[in-house]
Order: sequence, then C-alpha cells, then structure tokens
Amino acid sequence: MNKGYIQYEELFSYTKKVLEKLGYPNAQADITAWTLVEADARGVPSHGVSRLPFYESNIKSGFVVPKEEPEIVYETPLSLVVDGHNGVGPHIAKFSMTRAIEKAKNAGAGFAAVRNSSHFGMAALWAEMAPAQGYIGMAFTNTRICSIVTFGRERILGTNPICFAIPTSGKTPFVLDMATTTTAHGKVEVYERHKKPMPIGWCVDENGKDTSDVIAFQNLYRTSRFGGHLFLGGAGEELGGHKGYGLGLFVDLMCAGLSMGTWSRDTFTKTGGCAVANFFGAIRTDLFGNASEIAQHVEWILQEVRQSAKSEGHDRIYIHGEKELEKRVESLATGVPLDEVEWKMLDEYAAKFGFEKISTGRI
Repeated sequence: MNKGYIQYEELFSYTKKVLEKLGYPNAQADITAWTLVEADARGVPSHGVSRLPFYESNIKSGFVVPKEEPEIVYETPLSLVVDGHNGVGPHIAKFSMTRAIEKAKNAGAGFAAVRNSSHFGMAALWAEMAPAQGYIGMAFTNTRICSIVTFGRERILGTNPICFAIPTSGKTPFVLDMATTTTAHGKVEVYERHKKPMPIGWCVDENGKDTSDVIAFQNLYRTSRFGGHLFLGGAGEELGGHKGYGLGLFVDLMCAGLSMGTWSRDTFTKTGGCAVANFFGAIRTDLFGNASEIAQHVEWILQEVRQSAKSEGHDRIYIHGEKELEKRVESLATGVPLDEVEWKMLDEYAAKFGFEKISTGRI
C-alpha cells in the first residue's frame, strides 16, 4: 500500500482541528491530537490518527462527553481515585498521571485509580511521564470486550494493556507497553482497512477455531459476544494461555476493582458510556538507594542484554521502547508516514468540515 509523509506539526494541527470540529474543547483536542500523532510518529498506526472515526462514533453514540472534566472522588497522601465522567481519555490520563507523580514527589510513590474514562491511546505515553522525572511509571487500562478467557467461549475481557517504564542512564528508558492478548484490537483494524488476512493465533471464531479472515471476524465482533482475541499463550494451558488470561484479569482488577469502576464486560453501554477504567503509578527509585547509581546499574543490565549473542540472521537485540523512540526521531526528520487509507480519511474530514486538503508529502 502506498504511503506518504507529513510533517509532525502539520499533522498535529490538522488532527486538532478535526477534533475541535467533533466537539472537543481546546485542551482535550490538544492532548488527544498529540496522543494520536505520537503513535503514528512512533510507528504504531493502530493507535494513530486512524482512530478519529472511532472517536467520532463514540461521541455520536453518547459513549464520550468531550466537555466533561475529571474529578477526584477519593484521596490520600499516596493515592487518589478519579471519576472521568466519560470524558476524553487522554485528558483524563494526563490529569491522573500528573497527580500520581506529584504524590510520588512528596510521598515516594503515588497511584491513581480511574473510573469512567475512555480510550487513552498508547499506554506508554502516560507511563513515560515518570522516567522523565527519574521515577518508575506504570499505566494499565481495561477496554471494551475483545477477549476470550481460558476454557471460555464468550468475549468478556478487554485486550487490557499494561505498561511499565523504568529510568536508565542511557538514551531511552525501558518501556514495556503491551496488550495482554496476542495483539491489540487496533492492529486487527489495520489489517481490516488493508483487507489483509491476519496471522493465525490472534483471534478465534464463535466456535473457538483459529481464523485469519479479518473481515468475517470483524463482522462477528460487531454483532456477537462470541469469538474474540486470544490472550498471550493462546488457547488452552499448554503454551501458557492461562498466564496471559491471568494478566488480563489482573489489569481489570487493578483498574476497575480499585476504582469501583466498570470491568471490561460492562464497558460501552448506551446508558453507562465508555466507562473504561485505568490505573497509573509512579515510584521514586531513591526509595532503594542512590537514584543516579540505580539508573546506571539498570543501563548496565540492559547493555549486557544488547551485547549478548545474536541468533542467525539478526545483528541487534532491541530493548523495549527503543524501536518506537528511534522511529519517532526518524519521523521528526523525514515526516510521519501515513498510508493511503489514512490520507483518504483525512480528505473526507476536509470535505466534511470545509478544510483545505493536505497536499504535501504524498507518493
């Protein structure tokens, strides 16, 4: 599929204009546009500007109310519970993680459990806020129902991603950002847009059988509660599928359990809104000794991993987060890559809202 490149700031400005036309106030449009463009710039198109129609549909369906502001409903020196009132996910996430970090500065650690939020984009964007201060960061979220538990047939849990970020003395922090399923649902949507068969092992049909037919799977996903994503390790226990399932359930208990919020099965209802739940945390490394020395020791461990023996055909071992941050540097220099489906979507918004089409960078 053909691609084109667009300057980061141009894509950000355009995306923000679209969000404002969809009803986002300035602050919510600003942070959401940044979240989407960052994903594309980092080579994660499943969470990039292609999400705009999904965000629009959430507003039209009454799942998201862009003007709502997050509210602290419970608080201690170490923790807080936030009610997002079904507002804009990135806005709520930034609010909550900022306050978790503030608590960490004062108490050594800080945690925020959030209820009634919505899609917040890449979890890494929020966990990374902590290493920027020299702290460990974490960000979890449940999602709309996507996944089938071990020995189950009904879709009741989300893809429920987790992210941990640890500061180092090197160029980049360690950033593990992963769905607890074999893939995020956004990647399935990318395959659907491109009409490509998805890999076996991602999803099963309503009978629990492996499927690569992304069109049939998405039709099933939109009309039935049966058939869905597999957790890490796949179906059954032989390859550890119960472990992935356990991680996914753990995320729901941390997010919905601690916030007294909605678990994955009951998100996205006509009467309850998106009602997604999150959990954020920040921990100061100087709780364990000299922060600078710890960062250097962590980097030494990572460097030993990088320099370990490579398998045939490979000349590099990556540390989690490196690919995305290196791609971001490339995108800032040469432009953010968008495929023809994304260009078409942006053109459709231009026609809809009377914007001038973006004409630069297409090939």
